[in-house]
Formats: sequence, C-alpha cells, structure tokens
Amino acid sequence: MNWAERRRVARRYTFAHGHGHLSTFLSSLSMLGLVLAIALLIVVLSVMNGFDREMRERILSLVPHISVYSHEPMADWRTRRDEVQQHPQVVQASPFTQFDALFMRGTDIETAQGIGVEVAGPGSDTLLALLSTAERTTFVRRADALVLGVGIARRLNARVGETLTLIVPGGGLTGDTGPTRFESLYLAGIVETGTELDQGVALLHLDTASRLAGLDDAVSGLRLASNDLFQVRRIAWEVVNQLPVGHYATNWMMTHGNLYAAIQLSRDLVSILLFSIIAVAAFNVVSSLVLVVFDKQDNIAILRTLGASGADIAWIFVLQGAMIGTVGVICGSLLGALLSQLVPGMVAGLEQLLGVRFLNTDVYPVSFLPVDLLLRDVLTVSGVALAMCLVAAIYPARRAARLAPAAVLNQER
Repeated sequence: MNWAERRRVARRYTFAHGHGHLSTFLSSLSMLGLVLAIALLIVVLSVMNGFDREMRERILSLVPHISVYSHEPMADWRTRRDEVQQHPQVVQASPFTQFDALFMRGTDIETAQGIGVEVAGPGSDTLLALLSTAERTTFVRRADALVLGVGIARRLNARVGETLTLIVPGGGLTGDTGPTRFESLYLAGIVETGTELDQGVALLHLDTASRLAGLDDAVSGLRLASNDLFQVRRIAWEVVNQLPVGHYATNWMMTHGNLYAAIQLSRDLVSILLFSIIAVAAFNVVSSLVLVVFDKQDNIAILRTLGASGADIAWIFVLQGAMIGTVGVICGSLLGALLSQLVPGMVAGLEQLLGVRFLNTDVYPVSFLPVDLLLRDVLTVSGVALAMCLVAAIYPARRAARLAPAAVLNQER
C-alpha cells in the first residue's frame, strides 16, 4: 500500500459517517476529550499569564522597586537623590513622605496610608497620571489637595470637591510625643488602579505630608525605579553601600515577592495538573483505537489477504491517531483562544448579574480577571497533545499489525 491508500483508509475509519460506524463514534469521543482538555489548559494558562503580566506591568509600575530610608528623617534628600541616581540601573529617584492617618467625612472614619509626592517631579507620574486632566490640574494647583484610592473613597462615600478631615496621631515618624494634628484637605481626585493600592493609598503634596508627619523639611526616604526588576536586591545593596552609614533599603520582592512567587508556583502546578488531563485524553485515544482494531479486525484481515503488510496496517492506525490528534489540537486551540478572550467579559457580566465581586482588591492583587494569551503556550500545549496522541496510537497499531488473517476470517465463518 502506498501512503495515499493508507491515508484514505485511516480517514475513512476516522471521519466516515453513517450506520454502524463505531470507529467514527469512538474517534469523535477521543477528539472531544482532546478539545476540552486543550481548551481548558489554554484558558487557565492565559489567566495565569494575565496575573503575571498585571503583577509586572501594573502593580510594579505603581509601587517603588526600591525604597531607601534613613534612621533619621532624611533632611538632605536632594543630595542623596543625586548620589543614588549615579547608579547605572537606577532610572528614577523621587522623595516621599509616608505616614499612617485617619480620614474623616462626617461620622465616617477610615484609616489609610498618606504618601507625600513631588507634584512636579517624575515620581508623581505613575498614580497622578491615572487622574483626569482636570483632577490632576486641581491637585497640582492646590496645596491642600488630596487624592484618594477608589476603595477608601467608596467607604467614606466621598466625592471629588468635598473637604475631608485628616487626623495624624501625635508623634508621627519622629517618635516624639506631640499633639494630634488635624488638617482639612480638598478631595481633588479619586484614583482607580484596579490594584490593592485602591484600598489604602492617599496622595498629598510632599510639603504638606512632611509637615503633618512632623518632619518639617525632611522626607521619609527615596523611591527608586530600576530597569531590572529581578536584580533589585543587588541594586539596593549597591545603592546603600554608596550612601553614608545609617541608610537602608527595601525592595518590591520584600513586599510583593511572595505574591509573585505564588503566581508562578500556581501556574506551574496548574499546568502539570491540566497536562495530566491531556494525558488522560490521550489514554482515551489508546482505548478508542483498541476498540476500533477489534471492530475492524475483519477489514484488517481482508486487507492483509489483498497484500497489505503488517507495517501498512500499523501505519493506518498511527495515521488515525495523528488525525484524531490534529483535529483535537486545532479545534481545542481555537476554542481555548476564543474562550480566553471571552472569559473576562463573561466574569464581569456574571458579577453584574449576581451583584457580587469575585475579585476584590481587599483580598486579591487586582479587581478584575486578567488574560494574556501567548502563542508559545498554544504551540507548547498543541505540540505536547499531538505527541501524546501519536505515542498513544503505537500500541493499537502494533496490535492490529499482529492480527492473523486466517484466524480472524475463520472466526467469521
């Protein structure tokens, strides 16, 4: 038999329709199992990739990569900023003042972390850039301006244009006992990042924050942005070493590293689990082809008596396994890619229908279901699934090749 004849017989066993075609029914079941397994794996991988992307591109663009502190309030921060910017992997350095405070509107009180930023400096671009032009302009022009995360604003029922009372306990960052400070601030804008920052961030002018924190002209430290996210430990160590004694640094891996590692670990574990589902689907190919061999043993015997060799019969069933795998891979990949793009909208619609939030920044790092469909994941899943189907077809093919035509035809008498 030539290859065209082998393919024709394999195609007939796989796709022929009509009465009594058990082989087609079994092949269809095998394809369906592959389609569902591949689609499910692609969707889950896309969601995990989405969380990974949001962690790197959204969250880490809003939080400092490295924070440099001093044991005392940093009064000479301008000099220290010039020093740390000399490091080749530090692309941005900006001062900040950080303190814990209470925000009061009427009888509603919420705790938040006040952060003072330079209004005209590069460090103000990340969060303030999310505001509308009018809100950003108001914040820049008013010394008493305040920007709240959307989570705090909702809990306070606060709206842009209202005046809130800021309460800072006595002592602040200096540790000195002093009177509690009260300040009336104008809510210039509400920022929504879709991350955990929405639940606890409040932005003020740097001068106002330093005064309320009891630091006068000093600041809490410097926030650094690096061009290499995964070398921040080394960069922070090198930066601190070039500063006078009494300075220390933290980095995003200390605050968000466990979350990033958990996302990576979850992705690996889920991938292993779902690849095992594909392996089960491939095992279904084995059982289906074994039943096809049993169903078609009289046809196999006739082909053998007409001159087909054992290798011809084996290749027919290997080709059938390849056809099952090819159709399952193509349909599963297309279905998985389609569902990956539909899942965020479906989840958002279900949240709106049920009136609940499946993802909330009180618990999760983002408030929506992110998706990032990568071609390499589709190709990897498709390649592994097709390879499993080819390997699964070897045993039924060898069994079909070993059938004795005389014994089979004698049973048919």
